[in-house]
Amino acid sequence: MLNKYVLQLLLISIFLLGSSASHALTKCTDLPSATDLKQALIGATMADNGGFGLNMWASMVNRDGEVCAVVFTGDNRGDQWPGSRVISAQKASTANAFSLPGLALSTANLWQATQPGGSLFGLQFSNPVDTAVAYGNVSSKHGDNKGDQYGQGYKDPMVGSIIGGVNVFGGGLALYDAEGTLLGAIGVSGDSSCADHNIAWRVRDGLGLDYLPGGVATVGDNIILDPASLGGFGHPVCTSDANVADNDAVVEACPISDGISIGCI
Repeated sequence: MLNKYVLQLLLISIFLLGSSASHALTKCTDLPSATDLKQALIGATMADNGGFGLNMWASMVNRDGEVCAVVFTGDNRGDQWPGSRVISAQKASTANAFSLPGLALSTANLWQATQPGGSLFGLQFSNPVDTAVAYGNVSSKHGDNKGDQYGQGYKDPMVGSIIGGVNVFGGGLALYDAEGTLLGAIGVSGDSSCADHNIAWRVRDGLGLDYLPGGVATVGDNIILDPASLGGFGHPVCTSDANVADNDAVVEACPISDGISIGCI
């Protein structure tokens, strides 16, 4: 009888320890604050990234895909494309969902393989965004407008929930700390997808979470501006061939695996 109770206690202890370890791995408090995210985003948009120089949204998720913060650079939520708010969270969710401790994949790396005939075609339809989470019942019959909370850091209706979604163009990057721990991901949206990727690259550097493992690009999970890449992870140029030089300049100014780079943002 004693052995039975001892076994039960051991099983309960193992379960609780396992639950605690899993929870500790995925806390939003392990990630930078919403203020840090916004400051990094503002700094990143002040640099030359190609694109149209528009205001931006950024979202951050933990390793479980839970949204931890949503911010924007404009004076109010209407100063950047409203549709890019959810897209930024979708990008963060995707980069987290398809990166591993030993392999970083950006959303830009998924474009070529998800086109018709590609090895991952259909991936972008596999995990739809949860629209109830995305919009938080903004048109409430009780008169409260949750739209006022969009992009307000921890107050955004997406925060605390899993948004889902699969995005397959530039702007989503996984976050790795100095020990190589995969903490989650960021997503940036509001400009051309090539500029989104460059801005996200600068933001991640500004947060000091760019200690990447291997990736499919020459440099980690960088965008591969070749839609016919032999490796199968290419992405089209967005506005002109100058996008290649724009990206080269960003990667040079913001090298990976060195923490916060002086001159990156």
